[in-house]
Amino acid sequence: METCYRHSSRETRVSCSNCGRPICTDCMTTTPVGMRCPECARQRTPVKTMRSIATAGIEATRALIAINVVVFLASGNFSLAGSATGEIISKGALSAQSIAVGHQYWRLVTAGFLHENLLHIGFNMYLLYVLGQMLEPALGPVKLVAIYAVALLFGSCGSMIGVPALESTIGASGAVFGLMGAAVVEMRARGINPMDSGIPGLIVINLIFSVTFSGISIGGHIGGLIGGTLAALALGLGDRRRSRLLGLAGCVVLGVAAVIGAIAVAHAQGVPMPSGFSLGQ
Repeated sequence: METCYRHSSRETRVSCSNCGRPICTDCMTTTPVGMRCPECARQRTPVKTMRSIATAGIEATRALIAINVVVFLASGNFSLAGSATGEIISKGALSAQSIAVGHQYWRLVTAGFLHENLLHIGFNMYLLYVLGQMLEPALGPVKLVAIYAVALLFGSCGSMIGVPALESTIGASGAVFGLMGAAVVEMRARGINPMDSGIPGLIVINLIFSVTFSGISIGGHIGGLIGGTLAALALGLGDRRRSRLLGLAGCVVLGVAAVIGAIAVAHAQGVPMPSGFSLGQ
């Protein structure tokens, strides 16, 4: 039989519910969660406020927002709702022509960090912040970035489907839509009704908005939504198999598939380079 950690001559069958050390009747303190030793009984549970919960553990979300904002500031397009122009936009925007003819594959990524105007980046970064607050504390920064990356690539692939070869697209909307899809998957996995969060309704509203107004890449939004959902499912499979590496490997496979699909779409959409046209100029 064990003896009290403070009184070695006293045998006991009771242990502290917090630290597990054996304690005698003189050392135990009754609490709502069981018997506690004197040291654990004196400990106070940290108080969590809505402010601390909302801002804790979202370093990756902040980093993604910072990258988008820095690139936007560097592009120099500060109009409220105007079109984006400039060297950074021309060298980073995505089009089927730039992939099929120019072989500028970096645009599959860079386009997702470019924005046309203040309204464009403001709306996307607000949603990224809200969704990041929901997902990153639950999944961790690595999984959040993995979902974001897969959704971005799927969004780039989808944005070129059915679009003229020379028409370019930019924006983080595809990646943000992917986080929405991932949020729904994660809530269902945790036994939470997604409808209570309003995320499914937000997805529907944004898709209607995409179809209603011209100049918005509906393919990019749907592609990102599919990519983020698949990435979340892959990570969930890894969690069920107790293998984080398996989930991340699934995200890598999805990302590679998205790139291959984007290249295939670009070649299907691509046309010969017009005379005098120079990519990135």
